[in-house]
Amino acid sequence: MSGFHPLSTPAGSRRDALLSLGAGIGALALPELLDADTTALAPRSSHHQPRAKHIIHIYLNGGPSQVDTWDPKPVLDRHDGRPIPVGNLTTERETGVALASPFRFQQYGDSGLWASTVFEKTASRHADRLCVIRSMHSNTPNHEQSMRLMNCGDERLSRPSYGSWLTYGLGTENQNLPGFVTLCPGLPVADFSNWRSSFLPGVYQGTYLDTRKKAAESLVANIRNKTLPLDAQRQQLNLLAKLNRRHRETRKEDPFLEARIASFELAFRMQLEATDALDLSSETRTTHTLYGTDKLHGRQMLMARRLVERGVRVVQCYHGDVQPWDSHEGLADAHAKLGREADGPIAALLTDLAQRGLLDETLVICGGEFGRTPAVEIPLGANRKPTGRDHNHHGYTVWMAGGGTRGGMTYGTTDDFGYRAVDKPVHVHDLHATMLHLMGFDHEELTYHHAGRDFRLTDVHGRVLDELLA
Repeated sequence: MSGFHPLSTPAGSRRDALLSLGAGIGALALPELLDADTTALAPRSSHHQPRAKHIIHIYLNGGPSQVDTWDPKPVLDRHDGRPIPVGNLTTERETGVALASPFRFQQYGDSGLWASTVFEKTASRHADRLCVIRSMHSNTPNHEQSMRLMNCGDERLSRPSYGSWLTYGLGTENQNLPGFVTLCPGLPVADFSNWRSSFLPGVYQGTYLDTRKKAAESLVANIRNKTLPLDAQRQQLNLLAKLNRRHRETRKEDPFLEARIASFELAFRMQLEATDALDLSSETRTTHTLYGTDKLHGRQMLMARRLVERGVRVVQCYHGDVQPWDSHEGLADAHAKLGREADGPIAALLTDLAQRGLLDETLVICGGEFGRTPAVEIPLGANRKPTGRDHNHHGYTVWMAGGGTRGGMTYGTTDDFGYRAVDKPVHVHDLHATMLHLMGFDHEELTYHHAGRDFRLTDVHGRVLDELLA
């Protein structure tokens, strides 16, 4: 390793952290917790005083339309059904005339923040907490590449995800829980490459939980043997760890094997702590009603709050599984339905974090891998009416809240039709640089030496968006 080196902690820090975990698995696992993997996860200092301790990333899978959510375009509406005067930009598929938004926009809060009815609850309750970046842009109009870029900083190769970088830099505050958790119903495009550790040690890989499963016990991979006491199974796992380490010596350059080995120990430690974090039954009826936990995304949002409460650094929550935000046709109905699913739980999360004093230390990010075209997509096949929008990487919207960001503001603009970022453009590398800064890191100094060079999340790009900081 070069660049940033995980800093040694004061003698009592790790011991105090372990003692705070209480009895049960935390105590039984103490000898193994002091091995190399756990040392790698010990809490560490960042480069500078962080503004945020946690990130909750609400990932709107498929690419929501900026001109139908947070970026109103009256000029687009006036040109409905006519060619766009400046022409159509190149995207993935053929597009045609301008398509007006089917949603009503209005201003909210003291800041007068514009939002559509798709996110009416979030805007009406939290407009003055939101920092809306309207000038995001990326490199390609394809899901796989753009999702890798948003999650890993490189669209071509599967690099370490930003959650892995942050866990590598900061460790975890709770040794019985992962530092980085992904809550996702099923698998998105590009599947596990969105949260893998790549060439970083496997212990920093994101832990994936399939939230289609409702019971806490089924969400966590259960390797407990109920016929054995915990100390006896601990001995079995210690033996397995020795055999695994011997096997690893023969395949030192196999990151998948390393990640798999690390997952055994984590899975055992997680049995009690993670089951408690994911068990929503202890929450009040008022909280369940607030989040709407009878629906999948409401459960995910509440799980995210419970995980950051227990020290998890990064929680990703994917929304849009059976029907993603990829509205190539039927956009009016699809975005309305997706908004009904996502809007209330998102508003609830922000309300709950603020009430508990967690929003100031939790950076909440919401957006997809790109936006959508203001021009209607030309559908394939005869007799199919154009009713949707194509992918648009030239200009789209992502918002942030809490964690040291300025609320009640918009930053940057797209052109009059919402096609291209034209004022204060923000690339994904800039967003990553700002996220790392808020978490206490200089994005140019958080590096890892691999294959003869120093790598970083932002590669050779990125600038911190100081204008967005509170």
